[in-house]
Amino acid sequence: MCDKKSLVAVLLPLDHLDKVWPKKLRGARVGALLHPASVSSKLEHASRVLERYNSDLFRLAAFFGPQHGFLGQTQDDMVEWKSYEHPRLRIPVQSLYAEHREPTLEMLQDLDVLLVDLQDIGARYYTFIWTMYLCMRACEQAGVAVVVLDRPNPINGVKTEGPMLDANYKSFVGMHPIPVRHGRTIGELAQQFRDEAFPRCRLTILPMKNWKREMWFDQTGLPWVMPSPNIAALDTATVYPGMCLLEGTNISEGRGTTRPFEIFGAPFIDAERLCNELNKLRLQGVFFRQNYFQPTFHKFAGELCAGAQLHVTDRNTFEPFRVGVAIIKHIRKTYPDKFQWKQPPYEYEWKRLPIEILIGGPIESVFGD
Repeated sequence: MCDKKSLVAVLLPLDHLDKVWPKKLRGARVGALLHPASVSSKLEHASRVLERYNSDLFRLAAFFGPQHGFLGQTQDDMVEWKSYEHPRLRIPVQSLYAEHREPTLEMLQDLDVLLVDLQDIGARYYTFIWTMYLCMRACEQAGVAVVVLDRPNPINGVKTEGPMLDANYKSFVGMHPIPVRHGRTIGELAQQFRDEAFPRCRLTILPMKNWKREMWFDQTGLPWVMPSPNIAALDTATVYPGMCLLEGTNISEGRGTTRPFEIFGAPFIDAERLCNELNKLRLQGVFFRQNYFQPTFHKFAGELCAGAQLHVTDRNTFEPFRVGVAIIKHIRKTYPDKFQWKQPPYEYEWKRLPIEILIGGPIESVFGD
């Protein structure tokens, strides 16, 4: 828990857009890539903020939405959503998680600027940063400027973990060489992508004020809004860089429960033995408590699963990627006849194992033979 008295409120560019919007882009035709967590410090959605400045600062022409939908309509991976017309503004809301994950020239033809305001959670597998990456690529080709509204990395901008992406394992959960826990804000990632991949992209980053690299999200003074349906809280985001690896196995990562990624298990696991043995590893900053659950959907839906809940006791020493790897290695060794690697497809990858595109390299590089 953070000391509430020590909070220094982070000021988002969305909170004073009229003061930071570039003069050279005044009057531009703007499209905006948004999702449910694109909110101001007062919980006003960015679409409403943009609407308020419509015609004064720019002309709002389109919205775009990433995985899970512009409004968070879809729950699971590879559940697509369709483009539609915004019911109040009568402008298109373009899906970038359907037939197209990259804007087409037709989608961009009436735009001068694409504004990006997305809340990332600090892990390479989280697809919103790759939607931004693809938008930057498309905008570079179409001559459309890109404006990124920076937001905090909720699990701080200091620590990095996990291997760098191998270029031979690119996918929609990793398209550019960054580590699993990347330690960057979405604005910093945009700058890196421009510098290393899209040098002709006309990129402008609108910065935050008062954000410090060592901050966790609960030290920013900003409200938490679920950026996707299974990242319910900062606690979830904290464990996600490691526990998302379970998506590449037949072990439930807790989807279909009230604590996804914080609990895990399977019907064939002995929960007491698992927790005793994992706690003997003395992994820093975490305690494993035996836990039982019945997922309402996803893996083992309706079946009783035995496993554990991760209790992070010291988030500053906790290493989620190391913990996720240790959990998988232990279950694989203990239940060799029951454990399985999940088979494709996974996030539009139809050939490689999901675990390989998650770690961003060959399975042997992390898990051995």
